[in-house]
Amino acid sequence: MSQPRVFAQLAFMIFLLASFVLPIIPSDSIDGLPNVVNFHTSQLLNHSYLVQNPLNITINSVKSLNTLNLCNGVIIEEATIDDLQRYLSDGGKVHQVGLTILLMVIDHKHELQLQLTISSPVLQLNPDALKVARRADSERMAGLVRSPLHGIPFMVKGNIASKDRVETTAGSLALRGSVVPRDAFVVARLREAGAVLLGKTTLSEWADARSSNYSEGYSATGGQARSSYNLTVNPGGSSSGSAVAVANNLVAFALGTETDGSVINPAERNAIVGIKPTVGLVSRAGVVPESIHQDTVGLFGRTLRDAVHGLDAIYGVDILDNYTAAQVGKTPEERYGNSLSDRSALRGAKFGLPWLSFWALADPEQQAILLELIELIKDAGAIIVNGTEIPNYQTIVSPAGWNWDYGTTRGYPNESEYTYIKVDFYNNLQTYLSGLGNTTIRSLEDVVQFNNEHAIAEGASPNLNAAFASGQDLLLASLASGGVMNSTYWEALTFCQQSTREKGIDAALQNRNHKLDALLVPPDVGQSYQIAAQAGYPVISLPAYIHSLSGMPFGLALMGTAFSEATLVKYASAIEDLQEIKSRRFLA
Repeated sequence: MSQPRVFAQLAFMIFLLASFVLPIIPSDSIDGLPNVVNFHTSQLLNHSYLVQNPLNITINSVKSLNTLNLCNGVIIEEATIDDLQRYLSDGGKVHQVGLTILLMVIDHKHELQLQLTISSPVLQLNPDALKVARRADSERMAGLVRSPLHGIPFMVKGNIASKDRVETTAGSLALRGSVVPRDAFVVARLREAGAVLLGKTTLSEWADARSSNYSEGYSATGGQARSSYNLTVNPGGSSSGSAVAVANNLVAFALGTETDGSVINPAERNAIVGIKPTVGLVSRAGVVPESIHQDTVGLFGRTLRDAVHGLDAIYGVDILDNYTAAQVGKTPEERYGNSLSDRSALRGAKFGLPWLSFWALADPEQQAILLELIELIKDAGAIIVNGTEIPNYQTIVSPAGWNWDYGTTRGYPNESEYTYIKVDFYNNLQTYLSGLGNTTIRSLEDVVQFNNEHAIAEGASPNLNAAFASGQDLLLASLASGGVMNSTYWEALTFCQQSTREKGIDAALQNRNHKLDALLVPPDVGQSYQIAAQAGYPVISLPAYIHSLSGMPFGLALMGTAFSEATLVKYASAIEDLQEIKSRRFLA
């Protein structure tokens, strides 16, 4: 992004200092600072479980490097995955080992020397990343390049399992030390593609399933993640750290998870691309669950192409997630990357604006600026149809903001998303915990009891921990459900899915038999991605601009029907290309 962000200059200086660190670096401690990647929890419990400085890099050894000689004229700040591949393949100009060291140095300097724990996107680094990077280097030199992601470092949200020395805690101290049975499907696929897992990112604890009044992006194991655009406001979540890591140039792409907004919200609030796939396109096996009906794994990238490279690696059928069987016959023959286009693809495209459903709820400044972008899309040859409403928006869209218990607010718990989410969480979590080793935590009851025993660190009761103002009230609500799937549960699930699918997004796209290619919505209006979440339908968010008052980014999102990712990629990339030629006005 060309727009300013608080730490952009600092991050760039770190890149120049670190450059491409190919020499062996002496093993010392880091200038008197704690030799630990993450030290937030040392104030709460012991931090012996945390990954120690895996490379033992000294700040002085980095400062002593001759930046220009090592850099070879290459600047990787804001570099795309395609750029990095060219650098890695360009006569040895940049080795993967050097790239991985570089990014680890940046993480250490963010977390330690520069005290940028206030941004805090990194939960833990992978101490084996350098070994994996060396293997990727060797394969490249032998002529084997597995995919466009070969040798590219990435991070995953802290609730996505990896069978290595990096823990999977979902941000909870209760799961520290637990051992997962295997890599999550998505991590295994990325490893097969040759990508290098650099570490895990901070998140809202239990992916926002633990408290109704809380600090977005905070967890007991990771502290508070913050958007570098404005450190004082909600950074977006629950995949906060993954979005911040990409926005801060720590990695080119990262994975997050979404049940209701947890990819799209942090993507738009950090001025990056977010892809929230159809439920069933990407396996959830190995992901700490919230709801089997709405959970999905999504992607973050600074460009859509970067995010799509990741999507192409992770989608597919998985026998450990039967929801993925629904994608058969509905995905591209080769890859979603083939759907990437330029602004010429907008000629003849038909987009709908659900004005009363979502646009009327947007901030006036956002409305005005996004409508300028809509005019550019129209000028590029697209047909814009206003008033393509979600038919029953007056019933299912909360006029007061995102509210996943809006049915109960209206007096109808049998029409509320949260009615089934809290039951799913109870049951799905128990299934996940049953597969872990080296832990006594086997149920939601165990989690709640652990929190009670560590009341301040885990905010067991209201106001014990400022980050959890309402205590663990959502955990208690889920606990009270007992996981019972009664008639109210099934009524709520049926109502929410029907009213957002065939009687919702699909009806709006049909546009009274004048079919649309996609709906364009303002994702800062959380009710928009909430409707897509209940439907299990895909959304792609693009960065648009920065608000003059908050200093926070906001975006424009494309929403489609089930398994319409290829269509959304086609038109989102066309709009992204259009933004680039208007970059003085819009983010690109």
